[in-house]
Amino acid sequence: MAPTNPAETYGYLTRKEADMAFKRRAWTIFEWLGRTDGRTILDCGCGRGFYLKMLRHLGTARLFGIDLELPYLRKARRNTADLPAVLVGNASIYDLPFPDETFDAVLLSEILEHVDRDVDALQEVGRVLKPGGLALLTVPHADYPFWWDPINKSLETLFGTHIGRGPLAGIWAFHVRLYTPEKLREAALAAGFQVEEERSFTHHSFPFVHNLLYGLGKPLLESGLFGRGLSDVADRGSFDRDGGNPLHPVNLGLRMLNWIDRRNSMNEPPGRSTVNLCLKARKGSP
Repeated sequence: MAPTNPAETYGYLTRKEADMAFKRRAWTIFEWLGRTDGRTILDCGCGRGFYLKMLRHLGTARLFGIDLELPYLRKARRNTADLPAVLVGNASIYDLPFPDETFDAVLLSEILEHVDRDVDALQEVGRVLKPGGLALLTVPHADYPFWWDPINKSLETLFGTHIGRGPLAGIWAFHVRLYTPEKLREAALAAGFQVEEERSFTHHSFPFVHNLLYGLGKPLLESGLFGRGLSDVADRGSFDRDGGNPLHPVNLGLRMLNWIDRRNSMNEPPGRSTVNLCLKARKGSP
């Protein structure tokens, strides 16, 4: 039986999560959203639909997801096919297929770093938000910890370059930019939002964890080579299925990653290298 206490619920939803930065991003989004019952929420850049599935567990909101990448959308539709009041479609963040003032909240988790015109994208998000609605942003931090992605950190420090494609891309994978707190805040303000809260988190990490999780682990998991059993143990979208034997190698690995993550907080001090920046923005009243 799933827990009902908010903190315990967030832990339940991310209990199979190996990416400690994703776990804290999700917790932050859920906390900032608060109660979702009766609200209309858009996951802008929904990817494989993991947030949509988690949000459906949290309440009765009407949920929408859009993404530009058709392979991701097919997976999102599979992951949300049995969930009520969830609609997923193909659309550009610059031209959202919704009337003005449709949504109470819009999620943009790890999206802005992929778009060329981030302020234009945020202005379009503002258009579909109701007055007083929330835009919840998460982006990779330009000052990320060395051990999270040692390859790119070394390349940036020594040669002023980075790897943006392939299994060694790390934190820069398919990204136009990384953000400083100032640049993220400037983009939100330029788009007409009011900034209410900012966070920065995940400083301590297992060495090369980004490459291991996304350059190696995710392709293996999605290949199906290890069958559904591994998916039930390791897939973040399978939080509602049993996690299997605690002594399974994947579960032992999760325990180690959580042990390292215990030293992190939900908002690290200014100036500390972290994996993510998060910003809570609100659309003003007319």
